[in-house]
Amino acid sequence: MEVERVPVPFRGHGSGEAGLTWGQIGIWQAIARSGESRTMGGVVKLPPGVTVEQVAATFSVIIGRHQALRTRLVFTDGRPRQSLVEAGEITLEVLDAGGSDPADVAAAVQERYASVPFDYEHEFPVRAALVRVGAEITHMVAVYLHLSLDAGGLEVLIRELGSDPATLPPVTAVQPLEQARSQEEPSALRQSANSLRYLDNVLRSVSPLRFGEPRELRDPTFRMVRYRSPATRLAVDAIARRGGVSTSSVLLACFAVALARAGASNPVMAMLMVSNRFRPGFAESVSTIVQISPYLIDVADITLGDAVARAARSTMNAYKHAYYDPDAQDDVVDQVFADRGEPVDFSCFFNDRRKSDRAPGAGPEPTADSLASALSRSETHWEDEPGMPRQKLYLHVDDPLDTIEFTMSVDTRYFTAAETEAVVRGIESVAVRAALDPDTPTGVRAEPKLPATAGAGADTGEGGAR
Repeated sequence: MEVERVPVPFRGHGSGEAGLTWGQIGIWQAIARSGESRTMGGVVKLPPGVTVEQVAATFSVIIGRHQALRTRLVFTDGRPRQSLVEAGEITLEVLDAGGSDPADVAAAVQERYASVPFDYEHEFPVRAALVRVGAEITHMVAVYLHLSLDAGGLEVLIRELGSDPATLPPVTAVQPLEQARSQEEPSALRQSANSLRYLDNVLRSVSPLRFGEPRELRDPTFRMVRYRSPATRLAVDAIARRGGVSTSSVLLACFAVALARAGASNPVMAMLMVSNRFRPGFAESVSTIVQISPYLIDVADITLGDAVARAARSTMNAYKHAYYDPDAQDDVVDQVFADRGEPVDFSCFFNDRRKSDRAPGAGPEPTADSLASALSRSETHWEDEPGMPRQKLYLHVDDPLDTIEFTMSVDTRYFTAAETEAVVRGIESVAVRAALDPDTPTGVRAEPKLPATAGAGADTGEGGAR
């Protein structure tokens, strides 16, 4: 296949070197554990008339605007640091599809870009290509190193790539070099310490296991189900409107009840992927500012309506305490494990990837008939994705048109196929029942409480945030 390589020079403001930001450290730890580059991006079908020169010019401006895209790593004693340059160059590949389907060619390029590890010291964190049929450019491929941006940062880039570069306003968001330096300030260190106290208290108060012991002593294998539920969308919007809460809190309540009903330990603990874009200066930042924070909720002997109210408080606690130094976090975790004499299982994750506002949609209150009709349109698809998360349970939440989509991967030592599907269907069932009758009991009974351990008894997410 013929490939043309077009140089794309760029220039922007700022240069220098600093340690990684807290968000970057978390991603780097995942990269180091897996040995794989973590990437974001994809394929876009382009309208007729787009030229190579236009795309190259746009990338030149966008990379110059955002320091994260002009940053590579340097290693000192094995520790990565970020190194920002004012000017540099990337290569835009242009591939002729020939007799192949251009969409297939673009998908193959994306897979190659995502699977080949980045050269962190010498390669900028952007890989881009165009696919053409004859003289017509049909598709653009853009893959970014996750160390440089998260889903919120990718949204900013997508908007800007679709705009006229001459109309873009100056960048005012906090960029990574400034983030790294600000995280050395006393106010940031106090925030980190507060977040880590919250983590310490949660870890001292929960069962060490999320899903009990494995059924088989063997190496883990994983499966993934994708479940689309129009009924969940209707129900969650109605519950959130009624309670004046975020739809994310409603989904977390339904998730916790479904897990507890399926045999997970209660109180339910899940690690939330929290975007820190609500913090000053971060909303439009092209950078990595997502960190994990424990969400803890007791759903025993209460109603579904009570569970939603508790989830709103617990979610706020998790969000508030999701900004911290990951190296210091490791120290806290090690100390808690040593004091307890046992590790605590972190292997349950919840990642809400929907629109950032997560406000409920407008509409009439759903009836039993309308929800039953929506339930009949639920769809289940089993998939085998090489890059799926390797955790005991990892749930992604997305919102394609008029539905909620759950993508859940599980460790098959803990969940059969039937049990896996039962969890996602259970979230749907809880949501529908809560929409129709919030006074319905959760059906979860209280477990015997653990004996107190050193440092326990403070805020664990069920009361007000500190």
